[in-house]
Amino acid sequence: MINFLVKRILNGILILFSVVTVVFFLFSFSFPSPEKMAVGQRTDIETQEAIKKEFGLDKPRFTQYLLFLNDLSPISFHTGVSPEQLNEKYGGFKMTIGKTTTLLKKPFLRRSFQTREKTGTLIIQSFKGTFILALLSIIIAAFFGILLGVLSGIKANSFMDQAIVFVSTLGISVPSFFSAIILAWFFGYLLHDITGLNMTGSWIDIDPFTGEYYQWKNLILPAIALGVRPLSIFTLLTRSSMLETLNKDFIKTAKSKGLSPREILIKHALPNALNPVITAVSGWFASLLAGAFFVEYIFNWRGLGKLTIEALEMNDLPVVMGSILFIALLFVVINIIVDILYVKLDPRIKLS
Repeated sequence: MINFLVKRILNGILILFSVVTVVFFLFSFSFPSPEKMAVGQRTDIETQEAIKKEFGLDKPRFTQYLLFLNDLSPISFHTGVSPEQLNEKYGGFKMTIGKTTTLLKKPFLRRSFQTREKTGTLIIQSFKGTFILALLSIIIAAFFGILLGVLSGIKANSFMDQAIVFVSTLGISVPSFFSAIILAWFFGYLLHDITGLNMTGSWIDIDPFTGEYYQWKNLILPAIALGVRPLSIFTLLTRSSMLETLNKDFIKTAKSKGLSPREILIKHALPNALNPVITAVSGWFASLLAGAFFVEYIFNWRGLGKLTIEALEMNDLPVVMGSILFIALLFVVINIIVDILYVKLDPRIKLS
């Protein structure tokens, strides 16, 4: 297990390094004058030069890249920087040998051009909303997807089976942003007096007198909109896996021993049929965390997607780059967890 984890972590680090490299050079050449984005096109030259020096934009491109890696690395090296400046910028644990200070710190995603806040702080604050939205969406999708898939598999070729397959196929074909628009318009606008749901809104609202308060009903429509496609996929995947499992020899053996259909389903068929579904659920959870952008924007939901889109609109380069790198990290971590769970759930699969 330890060797397996070490290999997967090293692969993950290599993937993240590749993503960092691509993201840096892609945005470096796409936005040749980020100092103008930070302070505005009409700001005087002296201010722009000060911004360039602050962010290291006055150095050659490859040197900027090395400085970017140094900021992201948990172990970084600094020369000619005072301890006070390092504390203000990074924090962490310092060890100085000669003129070089070695710093053990959290990855530093730099500061927003617009707000001057740390990008990492903005991402973590926004990610809470995205995580809540994605978690509820995946719970809804997994519960109803597995339930409908099992029913469809048991009642194969019946009217119920055909209806479930038809609706699931339709659900796969509908993009999440389109589902979001329809749900917001129908339940949040036309039926607002009946449902009490709003077309837009986040999980936290602000009252001018009492401050922030939770508005959980705003979670319902975006969670359903985000969960429609994975729910449909889980349904068809569970159905397919159930049909395959029910025709296997060990199911026939269980029937010949006189076990009831309920026992066969719960103790034998379902655990074996759920392996590919669990893999799909975990993979889709990572996708929902990264792919809630348009749904969040449509419902004005305060999350990572809305933060990234607004940063793109304002040319806030550190926030855009930080969000992409954070999403890449999520995919790597979740895929490692999925690999471990898959091995634990199915003893036929070896770590090698």
